[in-house]
Amino acid sequence: MTGMTAGEHYFSAEPGARSRAGEVDVAVAGRTVRLHTDAGVFSGGRLDPGTAVLLRKAEPPPPATGAALLDLGCGYGPIACALALQAPRATVYAVDVNARALELVRRNAQELDVGDRVVAARPEDVPESVRFAEIWTNPPIRVGKAELHALLDRWLNRLEPDGTAWLVVGRHLGGDSLAAWLAGRGWDVRRHASQKGFRVLRVSR
Repeated sequence: MTGMTAGEHYFSAEPGARSRAGEVDVAVAGRTVRLHTDAGVFSGGRLDPGTAVLLRKAEPPPPATGAALLDLGCGYGPIACALALQAPRATVYAVDVNARALELVRRNAQELDVGDRVVAARPEDVPESVRFAEIWTNPPIRVGKAELHALLDRWLNRLEPDGTAWLVVGRHLGGDSLAAWLAGRGWDVRRHASQKGFRVLRVSR
């Protein structure tokens, strides 16, 4: 992965890759916004194709919602910022283990004037009492199946009873098998869209 040291991953808590700041343009809510990126975070040199498909194909949250929304594995924050712009009354939790990513989220949210509603946090810093109307994620498939399943079990169970999760997974990375696993865990899983080799899954209770 470009910009990463040997053996290091974007899901490292403290990436050791030398900072190499950049910018990425993201189309969201009928406008194009420019976000700051850096080496050592997920897809730091561009908008990840899967994330782009998710933003393009999933149904945006209702503009009037005042509920809590979650961007799980937020990276530098394209999904979190999009959700905050699309739902101007919602609180958006942007969760990642990567400290550099969280700093980028805070900076990007501030520059888009949504910093007061985007909470960038490590997983353990999200209060257990918070439940989410929507969870959006381009999940970290490469952490391994056991850790991925544990991650999804942990956070999907924090959906509100009528909540919805939107996941994007590459077909070649096991999108169909992940959908089958989720269904086996009792979730209602629907393939909402497919584009450019990615599955967009809609998950609810």
